[in-house]
Amino acid sequence: MNAIIVLSVFVIALILQVPVAFALGVSSVAYLMFFSKVPMTLAIQSLFTSCDSFPMLCVPFFVMAGEVMLAGSLSQKLVDFFKYLMGSIKGKLGIICVITSAFFAAISGSGAATVACIGGILLPAMVKEGYDKSYSVSLACCAGALGPVIPPSVPAIVYAVTAGESISTMFLSGFGAGLVLMVLLCLYNRYMAVKHGYGAEFHPELAEEDKQNKRSFWTIFKDSIWAVLIPFIILGGIYGGVFSPTEAAIVATAYALIISFFVYRSMKLKDLPKVLNKTVLTTGTIMILMGCASAFGRVLTMEQIPTTIARSILSLTENKYLILLFINLFLLLVGMLMETSAAIVILVPIFLPIVKSLGVDPIHFGAIVVFNLAIGLCTPPVGLNLFVGSRIANVPIDRMMKHLIPQIGIMIVVLMLMTYCEPLALFLPKVLGGYTG
Repeated sequence: MNAIIVLSVFVIALILQVPVAFALGVSSVAYLMFFSKVPMTLAIQSLFTSCDSFPMLCVPFFVMAGEVMLAGSLSQKLVDFFKYLMGSIKGKLGIICVITSAFFAAISGSGAATVACIGGILLPAMVKEGYDKSYSVSLACCAGALGPVIPPSVPAIVYAVTAGESISTMFLSGFGAGLVLMVLLCLYNRYMAVKHGYGAEFHPELAEEDKQNKRSFWTIFKDSIWAVLIPFIILGGIYGGVFSPTEAAIVATAYALIISFFVYRSMKLKDLPKVLNKTVLTTGTIMILMGCASAFGRVLTMEQIPTTIARSILSLTENKYLILLFINLFLLLVGMLMETSAAIVILVPIFLPIVKSLGVDPIHFGAIVVFNLAIGLCTPPVGLNLFVGSRIANVPIDRMMKHLIPQIGIMIVVLMLMTYCEPLALFLPKVLGGYTG
């Protein structure tokens, strides 16, 4: 009965549009005040101990690296580089949007930051070259979902800390699905470009203008190489054993600052407070969510809710594939309604024991969880990427839906493939990371 009341308080708070973090905190405090003899200090301890973790230092530094890229011209350099490489491929700008989003995701780990940065640069150019505006922004939003999937990934860090798994192993688990999704989105964009005549390739006057503005490969390469190197430095350093994921985040931030200030000279000292302010706000939001979700998780455990749910699910079926399908459907629904980090901290302690008992690898399950919630970034009503994209392009979300549906369908296909094809998530961790399960 107490559990029902606590969950009801949480749901009512969400209905009243109380931020998720505070809804979790209020529910936890209400339980400790009225239904438990446990001292209130438990909530305070949970708030601090959940964030008092060395691996969690990854979060602010990866966030800051992304903000520096956004404030400087590094993201524009990436776009210029891949624009040259694409040559006259049909649907070039859409493909560039997807690929540069993947590269930016490999620096920031954030879907919303990826949409804001790459979308802000490419959307005006795509519209100028004849792309439908609502299609362009929907593609940018779905490409931005690569942020949580391709390493480094903030949700992957949160899962690793919550589940007690290796962050570097979790990073590797997202590569396979991220690559497949990137390729499929590129192919879909090419199909749409050919079908509707999107891009300068179908407009001779624009194609001629693009040709006139084209610089030599050597000029582009010299100008872009410092930006292109960032993902390779981060990931190469981690898996080459040079530094840990936390140290990699610090190196990425320092590198981005040095290149922005002294090589490209695209950032001034006056820009730094704004970068730091955005970093603190984003990090603070994540940390508060982690703390309040941890306290809420303790309350759920005290009421044996995870055990009850696990027992109920296993009483229906013990078929691993059906249970994974059920969990996928549930996570897709949750991803539509809840912030990614909060969902991970709340739900992983519930579902992880279930899938472990069925022989599902925890790293494989982590990849499934992260990919599920990445899809949630592109689905209303709470899809963060959609709100960012809508604001940048000044396009209502309802106008984006007809283009979003097939792209979300592609993402779900990749999700199912990863769910039932374990090597897609575990091949690289076993080959490069020495993971044995």
